[in-house]
Amino acid sequence: MEVVPGQPGASYTVTVRATAAPSPSLLPRLGQVVSATGAVVVGMDLVEVTTAGATVDLTLQASSEEHVGAVTAALDANGCRVRHVSDRTFLYHLGGKIEVTPRVAMRTRQDLSLAYTPGVGRVASAIAKRPSDAWSLTAKGTSVAIATDGTAVLGLGPLGPLAALPVMEGKAILFKHFGGLNAYPICLDTHSPEALVEAVAAIAPGFGGINLEDIAAPNCFEVEAELQRRLDIPVFHDDQHGTAVVVMAAVANACRLTGRKLSELRAVLVGCGAAGTAVANSLLDAGVDDLTVFDLDGVLEDRPGTPAHHARIAARCNPRGLGTMAEALLGADLFVGTSRRGSVDPQLLRRMAPQPIVFALANPEPEVFGEELGEDAVIATGRSDLPNQINNSLCFPGFFKGALAAKATGVTLAMKQAATAAISAAVSEEELSVGVIVPSMFQPRVHEEVAAAVATAWQREHPGEGTAAPGLGGLVV
Repeated sequence: MEVVPGQPGASYTVTVRATAAPSPSLLPRLGQVVSATGAVVVGMDLVEVTTAGATVDLTLQASSEEHVGAVTAALDANGCRVRHVSDRTFLYHLGGKIEVTPRVAMRTRQDLSLAYTPGVGRVASAIAKRPSDAWSLTAKGTSVAIATDGTAVLGLGPLGPLAALPVMEGKAILFKHFGGLNAYPICLDTHSPEALVEAVAAIAPGFGGINLEDIAAPNCFEVEAELQRRLDIPVFHDDQHGTAVVVMAAVANACRLTGRKLSELRAVLVGCGAAGTAVANSLLDAGVDDLTVFDLDGVLEDRPGTPAHHARIAARCNPRGLGTMAEALLGADLFVGTSRRGSVDPQLLRRMAPQPIVFALANPEPEVFGEELGEDAVIATGRSDLPNQINNSLCFPGFFKGALAAKATGVTLAMKQAATAAISAAVSEEELSVGVIVPSMFQPRVHEEVAAAVATAWQREHPGEGTAAPGLGGLVV
């Protein structure tokens, strides 16, 4: 019987409908067959029993589509007839995940005349005379554009804008559920950073903020900088800054748990794309002087042809002049992976200092799983089915809620640091443990505290520019 390696998870949850000869031992036998392949049975339902056989729905978690195929083959080989396989992930996405819901009634002619013509003409004229009224008279103040060109979709590569759409829909749900904001997928078929900038700038008037997403490095740096220069609303590349904010909160709490100081860490980072660049800069800005960064060519150095953003980091890193990953990981306190599975040998991670802090953030397969490390490791990944999920969703709903409530015209370092501190503080001393160094994103107070911290940070830098922030307890921003 083929056993498929890998970590079963919720993203490969399927229901297999199979028919077999009825028997008192049928359900236990089917469970054993599935478990022998490495899949996890999460439910069994007896659909019907007839003289032709017993039909059973087996709900299980696998590690890949190939793993699902191995399960069905094993069932076939054990006297079952597999009739159908339902993939719950695809069923969840049928018809898309978002829709537009009106906030006002549309039941009478009076409603129509207020919402649309002729009444709406008065509102349009008022905004033309005083554009700032758009913040109160339209959805601008609660709306975010999630803009992408599909050049770096999750960890899957340049899948394109159409394939990026389900990811952007997912982010829109998180904006609404955790931040109370309306977010809209803007998937753009552009082929240069300049074209992307022009497209996003053109649609910006309808939004209070721009969330850039899944744009490949190095173009993402240019796009973000130019858009923030041109627009008077916050522009935030979540893959960079959202990830870095949450990573730094987790690093702070891991240090608190293990009795370390940030300034004394020996740190190694593998993968210097958008997220890795932001994390490296955040570590350096926080006072981590002993940081060694690796890219595809080895230790990050200012070589001929090195991109400017890599050269700037290289100038601040590797103070001991290390040459290999083996040297860098020997006795290291912190490892951050923003690369891919296989980019680091787990045996090298076992040579880190006692109670090593290991953040394996590649998705969907992390650089290393917990079982490949020593028992004293403090490990975090980007996966929702494992402890300590470091995911930018801990940051962006509250970050944008605070920024829009404050009517911020940009994103500052102080706002990002305030978000980091709020996320870190959301884990109390009583909660702090090897399995809890970041809060759950399902704790509503986390997003409220991030929003309040971000709004306050903007107000302190720009006193007198804001108004009372709705939804933040009357906080004056």
